[in-house]
Amino acid sequence: MSAEVPVVDTPSRRVPRWVTTTLAVIFGLLFAYDVWEAVGNVIGISWLVSGTETAISVFGWVVLSTNILVPIALFLLAFRLGRRRDLLAQILLYLTGLGVSAVIALDIVALFGAGQLLT
Repeated sequence: MSAEVPVVDTPSRRVPRWVTTTLAVIFGLLFAYDVWEAVGNVIGISWLVSGTETAISVFGWVVLSTNILVPIALFLLAFRLGRRRDLLAQILLYLTGLGVSAVIALDIVALFGAGQLLT
């Protein structure tokens, strides 16, 4: 005698859209601050370099421009990867993106501080 186990559909724990949207807006503002900071780095570094006898190399301009685009790309990637995941996964993806963005920004500042991106 085998007893059949009834199949029970468990409802998926979907995060409500308003929570996902609110999370995206909050983290979007943090990523926007990183973009603003990168624009400030471009302006500040070019202003500092203009007062000296050196110039920013072509590679330096590429790095500075990339620093502006990286937070935008990381936000879009975190949003895309996390939109169908649970709340904790979304938060961790956004935090990871912010961490990577911060590391890249600090590396760029260190490169300019060492004079490696100047001619």
